[in-house]
Formats: sequence, C-alpha cells, structure tokens
Amino acid sequence: MNNGTAANFMFTEPLGSWRKVNVRQRRTSIDWAYEVKELLNEDYPEAEKVILVCDNLNTHKVASFYEAFEPKQARPLAERLEMHYTPKHGTVNEMPTRKQWIGSLRPKTQELN
Repeated sequence: MNNGTAANFMFTEPLGSWRKVNVRQRRTSIDWAYEVKELLNEDYPEAEKVILVCDNLNTHKVASFYEAFEPKQARPLAERLEMHYTPKHGTVNEMPTRKQWIGSLRPKTQELN
C-alpha cells in the first residue's frame, strides 16, 4: 500500500441532483463489488433495476460480485444491475444523444421526461 493514496468511488444521478463519494485504500474488483452492493441495498433499495454507466476499468464487471460474495448473495445483486460502459476510445459527447446517456443513469423505476 502506498501512503498518501486513495481510491475514490463516485456515484451520481445528475437529474436527481444526487451524488455520493466513498474513499477506500484500494481499488480492486472486491472493493467495487462492496460499493455497488451498498448503492443497490442502501441508496436504491426500492429500485427493481439500476442502470449503472461506468468506464471500462477491468474491475467494473458483474463477475466482481461473485469474487466478493457467495453466489446466493451475488446473484440478486447482479440481477438488479444493468451495466453500460462509456466508449473505450472516445468521450460521452460522442454517444448518440447526451439526454439519452443522462437518462440512462436513472433507476428504471423512474420515468424520464
């Protein structure tokens, strides 16, 4: 571990004016799984499905749940999550429409105007 370094996990819902940042000592797939578990169970407990847009970091994958938890606990988390990734060689501005991308950040239980 390097002294003075940290990994920031940031979640945001721009249209809902909501954001959350958690700081951890590491940035492993297991750390990511615990952060997303907290997002699903504590921040969006009523949402049937949460759409998560993230970059292509190798730890950002549904398989991380199975690395961190027993299958009995991992599967319900994986089933509630719909993953979308930003382009590997581009920016968000290159996606079809900005409104479509921002709209994808909302839980499916909410309607986009």
